[in-house]
Amino acid sequence: MTKPPHESPDLRAGRARDGINLVWLKRDLRLGDHWPLARAHDAGLAIGLYVFEPSVWSAPDASRGQFDFVVQCLRELRAGWTRLGGTLLVRVGEMPAVLDELDHHLRASLGQGVAGMWSHEETGNAVTYARDIRVGQWCRDRGLRWTEIPQNGVFRRLKSRDGWATRWQRRMDEPQAAIPQRIHSPLLPPQIEHGDIPSAAALRIAGAPMPEAKVGGEYAAREELESFLDHRGLNYQRDMSSPVAAFAGCSRLSPYLAWGAMSIRHVSQRLDAHSAALRDQSRGEPSQRPDRRWLASLRSFSARLRWHCHFMQKLESEPQIEHRNVNRAFDGLREDSWNTKQSQVRFEAWTSGRTGYPMVDACMRALHAGGWINFRMRAMLASFSSYHLWLHWREPSVYLARQFIDYEPGIHYPQFQMQSGVTGINTVRIYSPAKQVLDHDPTGIFIRRYVPELANVPEEFLAEPHTMPLLTQHMARCVIGVDYPAPIVDHATAYAHAQAAIFARRGAASARAESRRVFETHGSRKRRAGS
Repeated sequence: MTKPPHESPDLRAGRARDGINLVWLKRDLRLGDHWPLARAHDAGLAIGLYVFEPSVWSAPDASRGQFDFVVQCLRELRAGWTRLGGTLLVRVGEMPAVLDELDHHLRASLGQGVAGMWSHEETGNAVTYARDIRVGQWCRDRGLRWTEIPQNGVFRRLKSRDGWATRWQRRMDEPQAAIPQRIHSPLLPPQIEHGDIPSAAALRIAGAPMPEAKVGGEYAAREELESFLDHRGLNYQRDMSSPVAAFAGCSRLSPYLAWGAMSIRHVSQRLDAHSAALRDQSRGEPSQRPDRRWLASLRSFSARLRWHCHFMQKLESEPQIEHRNVNRAFDGLREDSWNTKQSQVRFEAWTSGRTGYPMVDACMRALHAGGWINFRMRAMLASFSSYHLWLHWREPSVYLARQFIDYEPGIHYPQFQMQSGVTGINTVRIYSPAKQVLDHDPTGIFIRRYVPELANVPEEFLAEPHTMPLLTQHMARCVIGVDYPAPIVDHATAYAHAQAAIFARRGAASARAESRRVFETHGSRKRRAGS
């Protein structure tokens, strides 16, 4: 079998022991390109394990939409695992207590317990980070080897960002793991139950299903990728910015990558192969040449794949930025904003899609329905909460984390801080919600769908419905302050205040010094690939 990425020279020392090889599944719910499965299978008898941990699913960034997607992925994965002759156990409980119980039952019934554990590396939130530390200690206490294999372009214990892009490409070019023709699992006695997949109610996960959410699973992931490369991605460069076009024109792979229903390496290699084929066609007969838009769109999408891991690397290198400003010079800028009733009212309006700004409200309501919105609109939501409403980024970021089915902590928190202006190294972008309407939904296709109160508002007033004459409001059956709220803040006033406050803090000598540290740790640069 092909050697997996980054296998340590002494790895085989852990295979000499008799026992069961455990494949611990986390954010890698697939059979394809799954090196932990391939190596555990290669080592001998193997069992898969997925654990629904109450501490993880009760965390403030977890949600019903994410849970439903994971359950769909897991059901498909378990069926595939079983077809290959393998056993995939499901448990509800806390790690490593689940491992204790499983190891005990295996020894009692089979005379041999867990000999080694295999999993993918994970860049998760603080809850899963602490959990992994406990699991590592459990393995060390028992002399077990826990082998973690990278599954993306994030590097642990990275000393320098220099040459990161080159390292990322090498990682993407590594071989994919083949799906075993058969998974050899021990025959388990009845007392070791395979375990049922729990319901949301059993885990006390509140919320209703999202009616417009993507279906989870590896099969759906591959369908999304192929349809994107076949026809949906033609206008990707243009479509990605508009919520009208983005739902079809974006790849829509983000939830599958976030929960591991497909590896980013598979996407990268499939994209490279497809792009190479298109380049070959472009040099052929004129009648057979592909649309010129394809290569530009695929180059843009390829850059997004690197961007995906670039942001995850930030949280991997500095886990504290889930909770605190990456640039400490901005500490105290907005943290006490939550002490006022006004801020609570503003936050409630923002979360419920009732700010009086149509694009903001439509985006939030679209998230409630399907758990996804395009990147520009995510940035606008973060910008609006931070600049217009002047809210510290932490609570709004956690709220949006729950709405995103594709929630990836390593992308989410660094991005939210960037859009909040507290990194010190990124351009400050204060989005105008009215301009976003004019630029990306001038006729109101998206807005009218998710904010039906505005269904009859004339196009010329759609960006700022509060400017409609009263007679027009009545004719449109949209009276401001009755059927739809007036703007919760004045754009010009909020813009001026935010810009002055941010740049006053940013211009301080302490902020400039701290910005240099932030760039050295997290900035994007490509030099000295071997360092």
